[in-house]
Amino acid sequence: MITLPEHLEIRDPRFLDFIHPMAQLERLATGFTWTEGPVWFGDHGCVLFSDIPSRRILRWSDTGGLTVFRENSGFNNGNTRDEVGRLIGCRHGFRDVVRTEWDGSLTILASDHDGCRLNSPNDVVVTSDGTVWFTDPTYGILGDFEGFRATPEQGARHVFRLSPGGAPEPVISDFTQPNGLAFSPDERRLYVAESGKSHDDTVPAVIRQFDLGDDGSLRDAGVLAELDCGFPDGLRVDRLGNVWSSARDGVHCFTPSGALLGKILIPETVANLCFGGADGQRLFITATTSLYRIYVGVKGAEPWTRSHLG
Repeated sequence: MITLPEHLEIRDPRFLDFIHPMAQLERLATGFTWTEGPVWFGDHGCVLFSDIPSRRILRWSDTGGLTVFRENSGFNNGNTRDEVGRLIGCRHGFRDVVRTEWDGSLTILASDHDGCRLNSPNDVVVTSDGTVWFTDPTYGILGDFEGFRATPEQGARHVFRLSPGGAPEPVISDFTQPNGLAFSPDERRLYVAESGKSHDDTVPAVIRQFDLGDDGSLRDAGVLAELDCGFPDGLRVDRLGNVWSSARDGVHCFTPSGALLGKILIPETVANLCFGGADGQRLFITATTSLYRIYVGVKGAEPWTRSHLG
């Protein structure tokens, strides 16, 4: 009989297919203020992540350890890669979504809607056709800790869709505070975290789901799951369709039908996570002051993960 380590909580035996009892939880780096937005760059063998209040994007690799990727990041929060591998980021300070070009220059993809500035783009995902999807809660303008205090100009906290060459289009507008988002492996279902509970205890701490139609329309498919500890922030989906969510006590893993398989318990509040590593089976976790890593038995579903890791 294998004794489970303290960092694993098994709610369903199927969780053992994805997390080995002997997998060690590693703290790779620490001493940050509020870490967020991890994204794996397999072609460079590194993970990038944000330390929002310090206005830096950091880089960590097995060979180079911890280095600074970008100073003066504009309170950058969530990150992802587009369909050709470029870095896409959400900047609270500039209230925009920005792309890093191959030469290192920055292109602003979205900064306003309907003549008004965005609130503070938070997290972002790119589908295989190059469409950028991002959430726009108000966290970055509530104070000066992770942005600059300002009055919201948008009438709602939208989830936006940005088609290549187009303008941001609000596609969901009934969230209290939309946060992390991720697509199913076939890109026909969108998952979005509701993190309004962070400021209002009456808001359910749920992951909502929406079906994407052939015509591009979204249909509300209800709640995938409600978290039992804190609220969901960053989300990722693996190749089998399981949803991995950040939470106050760690990372929660849900089946596509919403059953909680288990938890990876982290000694700090988790903000976000991503799949990566040379084999694609390492989960990188940003949790308050630290970056963690653990082996998992499945790879991520993001298109850039598939293209770069096979």
